[in-house]
Amino acid sequence: MTRITRRSVLSLGLLAGVSLAVAGMPHQASAEWKPQKPVEFVIMAGQGGGADRLARFIQSIIEKNKFAEVPFIPINKGGGSGADALRYLKDKKGDPHVIMATLNSYYTTPLRNPGIGVDINDFTPIARLAEDTFVLWVNADSPIKSLDDYLKSVQDKGVAWKMGGTGTGQEDSLVTAMLEKTYGVKMTYVPFKGGGDVAKNLVGGHIDSTVNNPSEQMGFFEAGKSRPLAALTPERISNFPDTPTFAELGHPELVYYMQRSVVAPGGIDADVAAYYTDVFDKVYKSADWQDYCKKQALQCAWLTGAPLKKYFGEELEKHHALLKEMGEAK
Repeated sequence: MTRITRRSVLSLGLLAGVSLAVAGMPHQASAEWKPQKPVEFVIMAGQGGGADRLARFIQSIIEKNKFAEVPFIPINKGGGSGADALRYLKDKKGDPHVIMATLNSYYTTPLRNPGIGVDINDFTPIARLAEDTFVLWVNADSPIKSLDDYLKSVQDKGVAWKMGGTGTGQEDSLVTAMLEKTYGVKMTYVPFKGGGDVAKNLVGGHIDSTVNNPSEQMGFFEAGKSRPLAALTPERISNFPDTPTFAELGHPELVYYMQRSVVAPGGIDADVAAYYTDVFDKVYKSADWQDYCKKQALQCAWLTGAPLKKYFGEELEKHHALLKEMGEAK
């Protein structure tokens, strides 16, 4: 028969108290979710453009600073103006080892192509790191020096004027439609697979103008091969202090940004989303990212959680209205 003493009773009480305390403690870092294999970092655009270069730069920051325990592998899925990427993310529902870098085709492609069966509200918002800007560009060899010169040239040339851009029904074509509506002009929009191709075709003389993001034209601008005419921002971009905004030139409504965000499939656990949010919070706060934003004329703009989900919803509505005006959505 077991003998119960006062000491044994005290010991049992102490052990019970420790057990209860441990049970009530929050999860420690060792218990939090971490990826068990390389993470697929899907890019909803082709190679060489702004979205591709940006995602690969972010991946390099993660790798350089060891912000993650496993590699983040960039995978381009730009087909169908990002439809391939969106459908891929939908099919990966619940997969904790897939994330996606977005641009504004995140809104426009599902609206223009409802047949792909994608509702972005089903995805998991992770983080917005920046909003990218848009600038109207011409070849530096062009005699066009101002917006007035540009509009006169477009009017004289008519539909023979070629405006290059990425995809159809995406950001560049939306901005082109905004310019056409505002100034009563008509151009021929020439779509390319990526912003890098657009920039090369402008300096090569194959198109007459573009509305490239600064990061896509920066190398050519610095080499004196392209000329910015006006920016679609409320205030002048510090990288181009001599370039006026469309607001300054009488049209404050001509403002347009492209979000640079990261999302994950729907159906992932909260601790998985928290892990990725933490990784990209570190990216955002890094000197590498802050310097990149300044050099490439991006507006650093952190957003996550419910505010990011709300932002996506509001931008989806805005883009739906723009596409309806263009006859690109119902």
